[in-house]
Amino acid sequence: MTPLRFVAAVEVIVCSGLPTQLAIAGILAIFGVTAYDAHGQLSRTYVYLLSLLDAASLLTLVWWFLSAHGEGPWTVLAGSRRLFPEGLRGLLQIPVVFLIVVAVMLTVQRFAPALHDVETNPFQGLVRGAADAAMLGAVAVVSGGIREEVQRAFILHRFEQHLGGRRLGLVLSSAAFGLGHVIQGRDVALATALLGAFWGWIYLRRRSIASTVVSHSGFNLAEIFRYTLYGA
Repeated sequence: MTPLRFVAAVEVIVCSGLPTQLAIAGILAIFGVTAYDAHGQLSRTYVYLLSLLDAASLLTLVWWFLSAHGEGPWTVLAGSRRLFPEGLRGLLQIPVVFLIVVAVMLTVQRFAPALHDVETNPFQGLVRGAADAAMLGAVAVVSGGIREEVQRAFILHRFEQHLGGRRLGLVLSSAAFGLGHVIQGRDVALATALLGAFWGWIYLRRRSIASTVVSHSGFNLAEIFRYTLYGA
């Protein structure tokens, strides 16, 4: 393995989310902040702190790694595309995102119902009113829409440069993205992996995360709105 490939691999692993989340979870545990409350439900404080601190850590790391190699972070992440038109593209992508999810869920229901192994999304318990929905929405935009799209673009960029090419990066990053959501069910993990592939494909075509940040954030907010209205 060449030095550049080794460094790129280390950077991808560091920015995969697992090292930063484990470190932050350990620090939170020292201060008595644990994942579940006394009733066995996900702790809102834990989820919010872990999500936001991890987002701040990962965004800082990506910016630092790119800058250390003399790469302009803004150029890598947003290219030369104008933000407003890209944002409009993101709005148009939201129906496509929902179609992907619906198609996966209907296919699972018809051909592989065993994949639906989590009846109630554990994050639904975090929404107990309008204030909770607003807070979770803010976290979903920062930790989901922004953090995950920056992470995806950086990983794809490094794979394209040194780690086997964009196709391998797209497959592996999408699979990892899905596995990161397996707590919500294997069917959700499958749908999320396909969404990751879709958003990654958009980035590779447009060389900008502006539209994917908008569509990812919009999807997350719509899901939280659905939880608030229907609780399912």
